[in-house]
Amino acid sequence: MPSPTAERCKQLLATPIMSLKGVGPRVAEKLARLEITTVADALYTLPSRYEDRRKFKKIAELQDNLHEVFCGEILAAGEAVTSRSRRRLYEVIVGDGSGQISLKWFHYKKAWMDKKFSPGRQAVFSGEVRRFGLMREVHHPEVDLLKAGQSLADYQSSNPLTFGRILPVYPLTEGLTQLAARKIWKQAVDQFAQYVSSPLPDALAVEHELMPLAEALQQAHWPADDADLTQLNDGQDRARRSLVYDEFFYLELGLAMKRQRVALEKGIPFDVAHKYTRPLAAMLPYRLTDAQRRVLGHIKQDLMAPHPMNRLVQGDVGCGKTLVALMAALIAIENKTQVAVVAPTEILAEQHYLQFSQWLDQLDLKTVLLRGKMPAAEKRNALEQIREGQAHLVVGTHAVLQDQVAFHRLGLGIIDEQHRFGVKQRAVLRQKGENPHILVMTATPIPRTLSMTLYGDLAVSVIDEMPPGRAPVKTRIVGVSRREQAYAEIQQEINRGHQVYVVYPLVEETEKSDLLAATEGAELLKNTVFRDVNIGLLHGRMSADEKQQIMYRFKQREIDLLVSTTVIEVGIDIPNATVMVIEHAERFGLAQLHQLRGRVGRGDKQGLCLLMRSDRVSEEGQRRLDVMASTTDGFKIAEADLEIRGPGEFLGTRQSGLPDFRFANLLRDSYLLESARQDAFQLVQQTNGLTSPDSQAISAELRQRWGQRLQLASIG
Repeated sequence: MPSPTAERCKQLLATPIMSLKGVGPRVAEKLARLEITTVADALYTLPSRYEDRRKFKKIAELQDNLHEVFCGEILAAGEAVTSRSRRRLYEVIVGDGSGQISLKWFHYKKAWMDKKFSPGRQAVFSGEVRRFGLMREVHHPEVDLLKAGQSLADYQSSNPLTFGRILPVYPLTEGLTQLAARKIWKQAVDQFAQYVSSPLPDALAVEHELMPLAEALQQAHWPADDADLTQLNDGQDRARRSLVYDEFFYLELGLAMKRQRVALEKGIPFDVAHKYTRPLAAMLPYRLTDAQRRVLGHIKQDLMAPHPMNRLVQGDVGCGKTLVALMAALIAIENKTQVAVVAPTEILAEQHYLQFSQWLDQLDLKTVLLRGKMPAAEKRNALEQIREGQAHLVVGTHAVLQDQVAFHRLGLGIIDEQHRFGVKQRAVLRQKGENPHILVMTATPIPRTLSMTLYGDLAVSVIDEMPPGRAPVKTRIVGVSRREQAYAEIQQEINRGHQVYVVYPLVEETEKSDLLAATEGAELLKNTVFRDVNIGLLHGRMSADEKQQIMYRFKQREIDLLVSTTVIEVGIDIPNATVMVIEHAERFGLAQLHQLRGRVGRGDKQGLCLLMRSDRVSEEGQRRLDVMASTTDGFKIAEADLEIRGPGEFLGTRQSGLPDFRFANLLRDSYLLESARQDAFQLVQQTNGLTSPDSQAISAELRQRWGQRLQLASIG
């Protein structure tokens, strides 16, 4: 019988999950909660871990903190009360001759439990073993009761999906048992895994010892009897590696194609005569750092090339990225083109506008600010200046990307804080001109594994040096009991003529929250601790004019202590601010804490960051604070953040324009990502962008995997 075509395989894999035996409307609804609606969804949802049920351990052999499976007799059962909290629970004591173990339930129906757990019955139990004093316990274990007179051997042979092998443990939702899940997944794998395939060059499959995808899926769901349990649970078995490599390979292949296509497009090659950059350098009160000059060199080379620049400049808070961007902008303006600068927030856009315009005014160049909310006449005037080419540099938020904004001749697009935007915004900006150069900046350090996936189509430059004279900000964790000492320290700094930020997580107090809020905090500080200090308040609910007025007064030193929400997280530059107090610091993410801390110590004075900690702090919250207190290195902080939160939470956005990972874990599988990236980029080069006859199957697979996303970089 001939093999089904690729199109037929695709149709078969799209079979609704309800076509499987035992999946009626109610079960389908439960599976939909797990985002499983087709058989392909089930195939691509791998077990979260594996249990060794090849043989049972004696109770005496059970190991603490491991998920174990054991058989025993119910010796006693009944309700009990915890000695400390007086909380009711249901306890079952199980023995097997070698020892005893306690099973506990904290959510139960007593009548049902009494009926089920009658002393003398044999059962098989599985769960995580914990030790409390001399007694070992399992909380809410899975229980399979043997029938009266049934031997363990008979029970095992009659339950092939429960015993006698290494078993997959699937993610569940309320109302779906592990046994029911295994039956569903077993059908999906047995009937449909054979239709999954992926063309990979034979040489790569041999080099990396990869299984065909169909076989890898079968093994990942139902491992062989001789499989290594540790490797399986660590995600290092051959089947999982094959699936992860395949996923990474096509991800990187898409990125390689994007980068190649951009490189083949005709851009605007610039001449660099230093018409404006040299006068600007002469005006600056300091010299550029070696790192700034090196990165500027990369940018100049890109701008002079006949194809569009597509570069990411990554650098820690305060390293001088903005000045590098301004130099790039002046080269574009020198070549009679316009520049668009897009920032994620109005306050950052205004900050850039004030910074850029003060230099451009002296060079007799026009800067225009484009905000979301502007008076109609002001907006019409701004749009006309942009359209007619009178505006040399346009600064704004998403407003710059709107359809009504038409440039006379856009030569360079600069996107600040790229992690707040996505690939789509980059594409929109490129369409505002004829293949303009694109420069992307971020002060959020991103670990190498993530930047290879997020920014794989961009060339990357890192400014890894701080301006001279800038000392790392000292950081301390301050408990509630030491608040008065912290206030005394703040008063000392204000007496020296320095300024202070106090940051709160919320704008106003709510009944549901115990967090001190910015408005309440400002009142409290004004009326009690700092009566003789000029205190200002800044938060996101203020109008743009109100925010600008407050920041202007802070910059002019009319305000000594600025109480704020996180609107000051990015881009605010006040060299005289030396202290940052972050209230309820444990409630903030690491990236946010690092950005906030970067607002102080920006001049030649020592910066201090006080992380005010609440009485009750979660383990994860304390871990974040400890990381902040131990280092000011943005990349180390980013690595820790990625480890604590995981990639999905770390990115915090679906805007990346990348396919979702089904099998890969960026932390666990980074070594495979490196290999797949190298192989993919090499293949694109060798096959002239996948145009050779033997790469057509790979090209078709790539288009299917990436779909419309490839077109974001003009790739058909």
